[in-house]
Amino acid sequence: METTALRLDFIQALGLDEQNAGTSTGSQWINTGGEAIESFSPVNGHSIGVVESTTAEAYDQVVQQAQKGFEQWRSWPAPKRGEVVRQIGEELRRLKEPLGKLVSFEMGKSLQEGLGEVQEMIDICDFAVGLSRQLYGLSMHSERPGHRMYEQYHPLGVVGIISAFNFPVAVWSWNSMLAWVCGDACIWKPSEKTPLTAVACQKITQRVFEANDVPEGVSCLVNGDFRIGELLSHDGRLPLISATGSTRMGKQVGAAVGARLGRSLLELGGNNAIIVSEKADLEMTIIGAVFGAVGTAGQRCTSTRRLIVHDSIYDTVTEKLASAYKQLRIGDPLDQDNHVGPLIDHAAVEQYNKAIDAVKEAGGRFIVEGGVLEGSGYESGCYVKPCIAEVKNDWPIVQHETFAPILYVMRYSEIEDAIAMQNGVPQGLSSAIMTSDLREAERFLSVAGSDCGIANVNIGTSGAEIGGAFGGEKETGGGRESGSDAWKAYMRRQTNTINYTTELPLAQGISFDF
Repeated sequence: METTALRLDFIQALGLDEQNAGTSTGSQWINTGGEAIESFSPVNGHSIGVVESTTAEAYDQVVQQAQKGFEQWRSWPAPKRGEVVRQIGEELRRLKEPLGKLVSFEMGKSLQEGLGEVQEMIDICDFAVGLSRQLYGLSMHSERPGHRMYEQYHPLGVVGIISAFNFPVAVWSWNSMLAWVCGDACIWKPSEKTPLTAVACQKITQRVFEANDVPEGVSCLVNGDFRIGELLSHDGRLPLISATGSTRMGKQVGAAVGARLGRSLLELGGNNAIIVSEKADLEMTIIGAVFGAVGTAGQRCTSTRRLIVHDSIYDTVTEKLASAYKQLRIGDPLDQDNHVGPLIDHAAVEQYNKAIDAVKEAGGRFIVEGGVLEGSGYESGCYVKPCIAEVKNDWPIVQHETFAPILYVMRYSEIEDAIAMQNGVPQGLSSAIMTSDLREAERFLSVAGSDCGIANVNIGTSGAEIGGAFGGEKETGGGRESGSDAWKAYMRRQTNTINYTTELPLAQGISFDF
């Protein structure tokens, strides 16, 4: 597929140029003179655009403008802020196809998944609109006569958002749409591997904000490598940093933000498992396991990494998996007949190869062999074969998250052992059990069951809906994004007591006479 043709299609529809400013305070784009960030599509290895990185000086300018914007934005009624977000959702509906194609082409996920990611953005806009009319606090009874107590939530300030390449637009929207209806300003640092999708989103937001006279600085964009992330993390002017990415990155962000007593919302790596009971529906199991393992070429934080299968059905399940893998079509993700696209870049391919070597060195057996694909259609060097390896749960490589389509399978005999294996990794994001046994399902969901932030029954580990809070425990970071009451992370809580009498009784019956 020729780059020139693409520029006349979805890239042009999104208002992107060959040379793009990468720093914005809303309507203003800043020419920083910073280093060029060139975006190469893993689909064909071609350059699809250049984005100018943010310098330290430009970053400071952005933060100052975001602070000014926040001071005005926080005073807008929350439903009015929600109305602006509603219009963003409408603009995303209008541009769903070109933006979905850009996500697919710049990141490498299938077109269906690219379009699905934009739909997640639309869904979170809808969620945020409703939320804007119910940012509720609690009321409580005072022990003192003539007193009323309640709590309320106020906008927090300027929120820094650091997102990863694998969901280049959806995770930003999970944070920003909620933060905006809460009254915060946002500064977004996208992955340097997917800068064009971020510029496209900023342009979409910019049009809606300008039409509604939203203050300058409420939506800001900065681009660059880890150095920009460090500026955000160490900046005391930003009370909250929401970071999505690797556990290694999250530990660095958490330490920097914690040192200044700021807040961090961390959504980090996963090492997700499906327990396959002898009472599982095997047709459902194979569908869930295959999509979970190969969707987005294994580059989801919720990708299925491990399959823990009961002894009695182990051979049947692995045979069915091997048969299903033979039917996978790997190639250009914009071709909807293909199931699996490329890995993000050559560094990801190298990690994939190292993981395969580590499995072999540990004594693992490959049920489905892996390898890098070559030849026509695979010129970028980023296409790999999804593979399946028989392993032990405690092997170092199995304990580690490899962002690639490698599925580890292992056996169990008792449900207690399966749950222990599921929990026996440093990460705690997503988990699932396939079973028709109510007792097994409830045990898996009980306090002694899965220790993950997400625990599913008879569905896979990926494909979370925006209505529920998204995130996990242990080295996954403990943060929660998207639905439920995740909005509280973007606000500050305040307890209020009102005395409507002519006396001043003290709490706990304390007497203070003079």
